[in-house]
Amino acid sequence: MNKPVEVIVVGAGLAGCEAAWYLAAHGVKVKLYEVKSVKKNPAQKIDGFAELVCSNSLRGRDLTQGVGLLKEELKLLGSLVMEAALATEVPAGGALAVDRDLFSQYITNKIRSLDNIEIIENEFREIDPDQLTIVATGPLTSGSLLASLTALVGTEFSYFSDASAPIVAADSIDYQKAYFTSRYGKGNMEDYLNCPMDKVEYEAFYSKLISAEGAEKHLEEEKEKYFEGCMPIEELARRGIKTLLFGPLKPVGLGLGDSRPYGVVQLRAENQEKSMYNLVGFQTGLTFSEQRELISLIPGLESAEILRYGVIHRNTFINSPMVLNRYGFLNNYNNVFVAGQISGVEGYLESAASGLYVGWQVLRKIKDLSFLDFPQETMLASMFRYITSSVNKKGKLEPMNANFGLLPLLSENIRDKKEKKLAMGKASLVALKDFIGEVNG
Repeated sequence: MNKPVEVIVVGAGLAGCEAAWYLAAHGVKVKLYEVKSVKKNPAQKIDGFAELVCSNSLRGRDLTQGVGLLKEELKLLGSLVMEAALATEVPAGGALAVDRDLFSQYITNKIRSLDNIEIIENEFREIDPDQLTIVATGPLTSGSLLASLTALVGTEFSYFSDASAPIVAADSIDYQKAYFTSRYGKGNMEDYLNCPMDKVEYEAFYSKLISAEGAEKHLEEEKEKYFEGCMPIEELARRGIKTLLFGPLKPVGLGLGDSRPYGVVQLRAENQEKSMYNLVGFQTGLTFSEQRELISLIPGLESAEILRYGVIHRNTFINSPMVLNRYGFLNNYNNVFVAGQISGVEGYLESAASGLYVGWQVLRKIKDLSFLDFPQETMLASMFRYITSSVNKKGKLEPMNANFGLLPLLSENIRDKKEKKLAMGKASLVALKDFIGEVNG
């Protein structure tokens, strides 16, 4: 094949930045398109790259958690996102959370520092199937590009709606009512700020929540669908009055002394200075006025200053099992690669991982080498196997976070679930280290 002079990467989110960084660092000329400084979508607030538009948490660190294993794999693979996360983290108990502004700034500076990356701050409208291209535009891909991609894959598109949580000012919280502790005392005791509710307070809160008015939907003609990992709190509440008490308001392990609250709203630091806190698990699509009233019912937040309201936004993704090769390119167009949430992965780290995975494959294509089959024991390989082969009864892909259910079973039978996951995690990392050593020679 004719070797391309450059690679086009569309979108400077987590996936696009990982792909662009990897390729540029290996001597490839990259044209990185990012339109947000000219035209932002409803979820975007800043001009920087790799903006975290939902939570500032990258979720668990433990090797017995799917995303914890993925983090360790990304470290081995030289992930820019993991480098940035560790440089800008904020306290979050057993989770990895970041100062989202510093995180974005870190990645933006890194990307802009490379001579091999040309940043084009304009809308990318049409895909040329003869040009080596990585589409990593994320869940809110613009209409013209979406139409171009649809023309290549047919009508194999689906969607779901995602939501983000409100953020409040730290100095507006009543610390006479709220207190610091981590669940079961894990991690630093000041990682989470807790607002306890008694039964009467909870029932008043619940009553308001299920009767509150939702914000105007962007797509009135379409029925809303939500990804379980980012379910709006009002949708959870509609499942029953006690649902929240087993979810985001779970009080177990958060009592003071012998007392145990009926329900607890947890807040997590949004930045390193701890001047802002987000409401954990409070993704919402309620109107701003309803959010104000609802938050004022939470003990300790009666007079809270809301710095950012929760919003719902649409996530678009291709039906990858029908149109995407396991190496990340479209079945009928081997120059067009797809990464990030538009490929069907779900989650910050999952999106970053897919961008890095595709970056590795594109470099192989440029060098006229065979594509890479990552070890099947790894979370990375298992994620791509899932999104390119798994469909529901309706023939559609259902986005899913990294989890041990995606990994192949161990040859040995380990009864203890935690020990079993730990063994799977260790096996993954050993296999990946060996694989990287073989590839790099």
